Amino acid sequence: MRRRASLVLLAFAVCLAAMAPTLRWYVFPRAVRIPPNQYQVTVLEAKPATLLNYSTLKAEQVEKLTIIQTLKGNVEESKRIERHAGRDVVVWDSLSYVAGPDGKMVSQIPERYIFDAHSQDPVHATGESVDGDPVRREGIEFKWPFLTEKRDYQYFDAQARTSAPIHYKGTRTFRGMEVYYFEQTIPWTKVPMPKSMPVKGITAEFLARTGITRWYTTKRMFWVEPVTGAPVNGEEIHKEELRDARTLMGQDTVTAFAGHVKMREDYLRSTEELVKSNRALVLLVTSYLPRTFVVLSLALLALALWLEARGRRADPVPPALTPLS
Repeated sequence: MRRRASLVLLAFAVCLAAMAPTLRWYVFPRAVRIPPNQYQVTVLEAKPATLLNYSTLKAEQVEKLTIIQTLKGNVEESKRIERHAGRDVVVWDSLSYVAGPDGKMVSQIPERYIFDAHSQDPVHATGESVDGDPVRREGIEFKWPFLTEKRDYQYFDAQARTSAPIHYKGTRTFRGMEVYYFEQTIPWTKVPMPKSMPVKGITAEFLARTGITRWYTTKRMFWVEPVTGAPVNGEEIHKEELRDARTLMGQDTVTAFAGHVKMREDYLRSTEELVKSNRALVLLVTSYLPRTFVVLSLALLALALWLEARGRRADPVPPALTPLS
């Protein structure tokens, strides 16, 4: 009986030992994914800021500039692209809406970001765009991969429509969480005019005809929770200029926007709560369950060996045969 029990325990030990690496290396890459219907709003502010007044065509100091960034999963487009891509795909329709101190629109730039639901690698498909212009992303945008590594990544810059390295700068503590800090500096770069302008009659085409060009530089900073790959904080020291502007504005260079953009406090708190919840789910598959299965398999193995040893000791010794006379 003890031997039968030890064999059963040994079978369970082998099963659990096999499930531990299976969860980590097979289930995790396939089961943990970004949901296709995700909806998220983040509000960032620059206080104070320098902003171009398009009525006077002069740069003015303002108390606050607000950026409302919306990410909305497009489930129908995800399904359409998945049929051709042969893998799980997420389509995010994003809108960065910039509002001045009076709440009126300064600019708005829509994006369509298409990526692999598991790895966050870009998926190139019809519709991938920034402000209506087709693009071909390389690298990440908005989110790092699950189990982010301590290394540099390629990060897509929506203003310049190109990718550049974003550098890992070390491990830090943010609101009690261990995070990886990344930093990217985009040097002064000529970029397209936004298609949506705040003043009727002043369009990107009109400004182009006057010879005015738009230039931009930024220092981009992210604090990334490495298990989920989700940024828990993001900031930019951002500056835009209109150059070759003397014909229309009376001077060669005019600041269109300058400010230190930071996430608003209430959105920092809500992001932190969401990331902590998702972190627990990812760790369940990548760490907690595999380790538990390994410990249980070793315990069952030890118990099986102990029962086997007891069974052998309890077996009666067969009597010695006496020779026939």
